[in-house]
Amino acid sequence: MGVLEVQKFLSKYQLKNEIIFFNESSATVALAAKALDIKEERIAKTLAFNVKDSSIVVVACGTAKIDNQKFKETFQCKAKMMSYEETFEKTGHPVGGVCPFGLPEEVQIYIDKSIADFDTVYPAAGGTNTAIKMTPKQLIEITGGKWVDVCKIN
Repeated sequence: MGVLEVQKFLSKYQLKNEIIFFNESSATVALAAKALDIKEERIAKTLAFNVKDSSIVVVACGTAKIDNQKFKETFQCKAKMMSYEETFEKTGHPVGGVCPFGLPEEVQIYIDKSIADFDTVYPAAGGTNTAIKMTPKQLIEITGGKWVDVCKIN
């Protein structure tokens, strides 16, 4: 799972070879920004949640935080992040490498508006030392994700 699933998924869009591999960890927003030499807000972090009886991921700006009120209004439940073990079990990606690519079909994908105005962002690519550069529009088109507004910028 992880990087291999993402490569397989991205190969359908001729993006398999666009994955960036780092010699160091990029498992956190700060580490990924440092590895890429960019500002933290351009990292597209992917957060995994249990929502009622389903699993979702929300891709957001690296400096954004979940706004509990907005989340509850959007999904009609309190934001409950998956545990470390659940994250791998339900997404197939390790914590620090969770991304909206190569996910099991039942995982729903949402893209927070916090990344909408960036020309490019860098989500992880299935591993704790990977990323891929893409536009928010590409992210929506490739993943079939839906726009949401569930974050606040600090």
